[in-house]
Amino acid sequence: MMEKLFPLEFLSSSSDSSDIPNFGKKFWNCPISLCLNSRISIRFPFKLEGTQPQTCGYPGFNLSCSNQSRTVLKLPYSGEFVVRNIDYITQQIQLYDPQDCLPKRLLSFNLSGSPFSATFYQNYTFLSCPTQLTRSRFTSIPCLSNSTNSVLATPSMRLVNSVSKSCKVITSLPIPVTWPIEDQEFTTDLNDDLQLTWDIPDCGDCEAQGGMCGFVSKNSHQLGCFHDSKTGRATNGLHVFRIIALSIAVPAVSCVVGIACFACFMDGRRRNRGRADQRSATAIVSPDSPQPAIVIMGLDESTIESYQKLVLGESRRIPGPNDGICPICLSEFEMKETIRCIPACKHCFHADCIDEWLRMNTTCPLCRNSPSPSHVTTSTNV
Repeated sequence: MMEKLFPLEFLSSSSDSSDIPNFGKKFWNCPISLCLNSRISIRFPFKLEGTQPQTCGYPGFNLSCSNQSRTVLKLPYSGEFVVRNIDYITQQIQLYDPQDCLPKRLLSFNLSGSPFSATFYQNYTFLSCPTQLTRSRFTSIPCLSNSTNSVLATPSMRLVNSVSKSCKVITSLPIPVTWPIEDQEFTTDLNDDLQLTWDIPDCGDCEAQGGMCGFVSKNSHQLGCFHDSKTGRATNGLHVFRIIALSIAVPAVSCVVGIACFACFMDGRRRNRGRADQRSATAIVSPDSPQPAIVIMGLDESTIESYQKLVLGESRRIPGPNDGICPICLSEFEMKETIRCIPACKHCFHADCIDEWLRMNTTCPLCRNSPSPSHVTTSTNV
């Protein structure tokens, strides 16, 4: 039901009796806004400060534009976060720390005084451990660690107990998470995006039906679901934007996939030609001649294992320059999949795919860059 009450003290003092609750009137009074360098659509229940009137938003849903024109949400007791995405149908907002140290913010995170809540909470223990102890075993939090001490975060009490003699417990507290994780002995950098949700106002059904939620009029305390008065649908501005975005994204992805397929095809032909040459050379060797030794042209296991290896979090962000598709198997990178990155060029692949490749080759399959020994560094799994 869209007919919900709203505290009168937040309403505009205007008493214009000519307000008519139709979509056209609602749209022109409260146009959709966005920050200059952002593609995030700002509409009810959110309001862009300094651009839209007070009645265009619900209390606590004020957004602003940063100096870099990024969309910013300020929580009363936790400060400012940059908005990565808003899903008006599921009523979820995705945030990240502009200083790229979300774990530090989570140590004092407080949603009091805001309309937002976390989907789930899970208890995490923060530990301070000697760097030499954790370097090859656990994922540390880089922005809280230094050369001598590493800060770890884990939901596993078994892990906490197992390192209690070497590490110091900093604190234990509930952390907002997208989904709770079973008690497994692992650590995380907790730097994935922060996902929050809201229950009031309840506009999900209206948005799902193609409408736009908002106040019935400037001096009303009720919500309504507004549709285009001519077509019965919400304004087509968002639809046009989505079509434009898809028209750009689809060709780009197709181009990347095509290049990857061509690269893999050429690699296969090159390897098959090499095998054929090897078989031909073997066939002309006299039976009485000593058999030539088989030379493996790839990298040894110790060198392969020294390349950076990590487990993708919920954001599925890749540290290298390539996009979210493994150039070898052409499959998208999924959450909790293990990837490995070539140190010289930072291109990343599924660990199983690139390990098999490097056992037979010494170059990156994407750019053909051959890493020198100075490029090889030991990285921890995450």
